[in-house]
Amino acid sequence: MKVIVFGATGNSGQLAVEALLKAGHEVTAFARKPQKLARRDSKLTYSAGDALNQKDVLDAVKGHDAVVITLGSGMSRKSIVRSQGTLNVINAMQAHGIRRLICQSTLGANESWSNLNFWWKHVMFGALLKPVFKDHELQENLVRASGLDWTIVRPGAFSNGQATGSFKENFSPSERNLSLKIPSADVAAFLSQQIRDASYIGRAVARSEEH
Repeated sequence: MKVIVFGATGNSGQLAVEALLKAGHEVTAFARKPQKLARRDSKLTYSAGDALNQKDVLDAVKGHDAVVITLGSGMSRKSIVRSQGTLNVINAMQAHGIRRLICQSTLGANESWSNLNFWWKHVMFGALLKPVFKDHELQENLVRASGLDWTIVRPGAFSNGQATGSFKENFSPSERNLSLKIPSADVAAFLSQQIRDASYIGRAVARSEEH
């Protein structure tokens, strides 16, 4: 399948591109400077553009079978790229008749807030990263209202290292036995799997390592 990744030069975006290529997909890496990937593959295409520019996104999405969003705000605490970039992607998908959307969000968004501990609720998302967190929630709301065949992926905080395959998936908001962390590589592999797996269409899937 032909898959475009928005936010392809971020940590999880790069890993998602790798996982998709490994799975045999044709991949388009969309970013402001996609050449930062420094990756060469016959099935990889670079698409330079700004997710906040409607025309850039509209042109880039055309001709693809599925879209993966791993947009991030970098060090900015006020960026709205997740919500507004995602809205541009949704509009482009609707315009071109593309149905499958996989969007990376964060554990804690919306009903998964109950999964978080005191530190994440009151220090990280409650204070330090509050604007970023609110943009995550707005992003999710836009995806849910899109009418597309969407899956939202809610990972815990990213950790480095190889994929372990040892994690909890699709747990309820009442679940407490969580580390609230997960290797980025595990998340990337899951994002890639959703291209052909319809099990979680129309659902938000939480993922975290166990304690």
